Amino acid sequence: MSPARTDHEARRHDVSEAVWRVLAEHGFAGLTLRAVAAAMGASTGLVTHYFAGKHELIAHALAILEARTQQRPRLKAPAIGLPTLRTRLLDMLPLTPEGVAMNRIWVGSWDVALSDPALFSAQATRYERIRAGLCTAIEDARHRGELPARADAQRLATTALSFTHGLVVQALFAPERFPAEHQIELVDDFLATLTAERDHE
Repeated sequence: MSPARTDHEARRHDVSEAVWRVLAEHGFAGLTLRAVAAAMGASTGLVTHYFAGKHELIAHALAILEARTQQRPRLKAPAIGLPTLRTRLLDMLPLTPEGVAMNRIWVGSWDVALSDPALFSAQATRYERIRAGLCTAIEDARHRGELPARADAQRLATTALSFTHGLVVQALFAPERFPAEHQIELVDDFLATLTAERDHE
């Protein structure tokens, strides 16, 4: 690899780290070319070398957010089926300081994604992928007899994701009312309502 290419990749990494720092401190509302340049201690001109404008900057920020979300430490499911579903739901919640920061940024991204067709499409695809993962866990749970045989996996996956995202928003706005242990209790209560239907079949 040539020195020039190495320098370029190192500088791009620096830019990406600066984008993340601005996101973590100020959210998408404060994400500007000028703010990224200030975080690097560099000129705005250097940042515009990598991003032609705000749209490219936001798209890059979302890509960083997705990558960091995928790379973050995750809980290990003890078994397939209902334990995997429980683990997937818990992984989405703001149970740790890192989880709080990630979720604050994700919630902040919704506004920009809803107002831009390309970003909207990317986010819609992401949520389809999340629902597909939940659906697989639900289908496994149904086959193992942990959920009702008549359970509609797609419908339950949508319900589970809606419940979890609602809990995320409440926990972010009222952290004192929704500490980690209470969030976990609510997830277990939610799953108990699903298994209760099985017991009445």
